[in-house]
This record gives sequence, structure tokens and C-alpha cells, in this order.
Amino acid sequence: MAFDITQMLTEEEREWAASLLPKLNDKFKAERDRVGSHIPYISEDGVYRDFKDVSDPAWWTNGFWPGILWQMYQATGDKNYEKPAREVEDTLTKVIDTDFMGLHHDVGFMWLLSAVADYRLTGDERAKNRGLAAATLLAGRFNPAGRFIRAWNLPNSEGWAIIDSMMNIQILFWASDVTGDPRFADVARMHADTLLKAVVRPDGSCNHIVDLDLETGELRDNPGGQGYKSGSSWTRGQSWAIYGYALAAHHSGEQRYLDAAKRVANYFCANVALNDDKALIDFRAPAEPVYWDALANVITACGLLEIAEQVPELERPFYVRWAVRLLKAVDKNWCDWDSARDGLVQMCSGCYENDSDREVPMMYADYYFLEAVLRLNGKAAQLW
Repeated sequence: MAFDITQMLTEEEREWAASLLPKLNDKFKAERDRVGSHIPYISEDGVYRDFKDVSDPAWWTNGFWPGILWQMYQATGDKNYEKPAREVEDTLTKVIDTDFMGLHHDVGFMWLLSAVADYRLTGDERAKNRGLAAATLLAGRFNPAGRFIRAWNLPNSEGWAIIDSMMNIQILFWASDVTGDPRFADVARMHADTLLKAVVRPDGSCNHIVDLDLETGELRDNPGGQGYKSGSSWTRGQSWAIYGYALAAHHSGEQRYLDAAKRVANYFCANVALNDDKALIDFRAPAEPVYWDALANVITACGLLEIAEQVPELERPFYVRWAVRLLKAVDKNWCDWDSARDGLVQMCSGCYENDSDREVPMMYADYYFLEAVLRLNGKAAQLW
């Protein structure tokens, strides 16, 4: 019998989660009508201006807007979400012809939430083929000697892998499911095992970027990445590990992945509790200045709910309670519910060192907030 997460909530939590549904509907319906098939990223003063379909159609977050549209399509039954979602999918497909070298380890983010979501919810065969093309592209980045998927296409980065890729490899598990070909899932598991050794530390904290030996996959270095510095604890990196390994456990049945997700989750929750359930950009940054990242909250909340689906009954309350705490902190402190303004989740940060994308509204945080709230209400589509 499937686990009904709504039954784990208190009456107050159920009422709170249910109260967000009409607000989410108003917000995203209004944005859908304004944005349409453009691809938004950062809201500036409540307005989406720089549309990635124009400025950078190969940008890694370009699947999250159709992801929002498909989640709302599933949750509301409103078919008006379908057309713009498919139009974005068409835009992403053109990128393979126009900017192949702009694509890298993040093709899972781009096509899981667009073409694969389309196929899962509508059965569209063209969308299925597009998803399989993306999965094949990702599998083609696999280094069989080092047993890892290469990150980016930067010069002298042939040994780089990053924790974000744990979310992307879910498209490989899907590809094996729909084709019956085990090679996709084999690549996903080998990559996950390599990162489990090189990225996830014994205390549950994580590296962001690792430089691996091309022949053995052994750790050579850990560049700092988007956190404070090498050896620190970029909170969004922890959230990718939590959700990514929980999903890998779901698709593979491997207990070691679930154990890894739980270890990082316990580390995350212990640290975020020190700041009223709000995530900093980096748990190991200096006390001043204080920089926040709501993205880490909402991604981790999704990961915790995924863990709750897989652990024994008496373990579930910890993960469900913490998911609710993280989402409530975002709702209370960092949400703009005005449907006349673009951007829902505020205070999102791309990188510790960058002023331009630090503590701003980012569209893909909206996706994870939406997914988590829909899960709490038993209305989410399984898109990963």
C-alpha cells in the first residue's frame, strides 16, 4: 500500500498546506498568461525581463518553467498549461542543433521537466524520443575508466564532476525503464557510487566540485565551486545530495543511496536549525556578512519528503516535520504572493561570490516550492 504523506501531517499542517493551493494557482496562472512560452529566470522588481529562450536557450535551468507548467497541469486539470509547456520543449529541442557545446551534465534538469514530463503525463511519443535523446547525450559524457559523468565543457576540466549531477542522472534511470536497456541505469549507479566516495564526506557535508583522476576516478582536488571556498559547505550542494541520492535509492532500490541521503539530511537539518530553519548560502562561511539561499530550503524539503516515502514508518515523522519546517520558513520570510508580480520565492542565491545572483527571486526555487507543497497535498506529479 502506497504511503499517504498527507496522513503524516497534523491538522494545522494540513490546513496550512491546503491554504497555499489557491495562492499557488493564482500566482502561476497569472505568470503563465504573462510569460507564456518564454523561459524566465530571475525576477527584477517583480518583473521577468531576461528571458533565457532569447539570451541563453541552453541555460541549465530552462526546464523548470515547463516543470511548473506541467505540475500545475496535473494538479489543476487546466489544459491551458499544456501549450506553453510544449512550446518551451520545442525551444529546448532546437538547442541540440544550435548550441550542442552549451549542453553538459545538466541536460537532465532541462529535459526531465519538459519532454519527459510531457511523456509521463500525456503519453506523447515525440516527447519520449526527445527525452531519450537527452539521456543518450548525458550517458555519452560518462568516463568509463574513472566511472563518472564529466561536468561542463570547460578547458582542462575533463576530470570535474559535481554534486548537482545527482539530480540529472534520474533521466538515465527513466531511460532504462522505458527502453528496457540497463546501460543507462548502470551509468547512473556507477556515477552515483563515485560521487558517494569523492563528494559526500563522513560527517554528511558535501563538496560541490571534485576533480577526479581520469583513469581511476580517485579524488585529486576539490575546487571551491559556488560555496564560500574549498572544504566549506555550500548549502544548495547539500540539498542536491539529499534529493539526488533519495531519488537514486527510489529508482535503484540501493540502500547505500538512501543512507547517504539520510546522512546529508541530518547534517543539513542540524545546521539550518541554528538560523530559524533558514538556509545560509554556506554553512561554513564567516559569520559576517550573512547571505541566505531559499533554494536550499525548498530543494531539501522535496528531498526530505522523498526520504520519508522510503524509510520505515517510525522514521517518517522526522523527515516530514523537517520538510514542513523548511517550507514554512520560506512561506513566512521569503514568499511574494502578489499575483501581479513575477517571482514567488525570494532570497535565492546562485553563488557566494556573485552580487548579481545573490539573494534574488529565482524561478527554479518556485518549481521546488510548488512540488513540495503539492506533495504535501497529494497532488504532485512524479517528474524525477
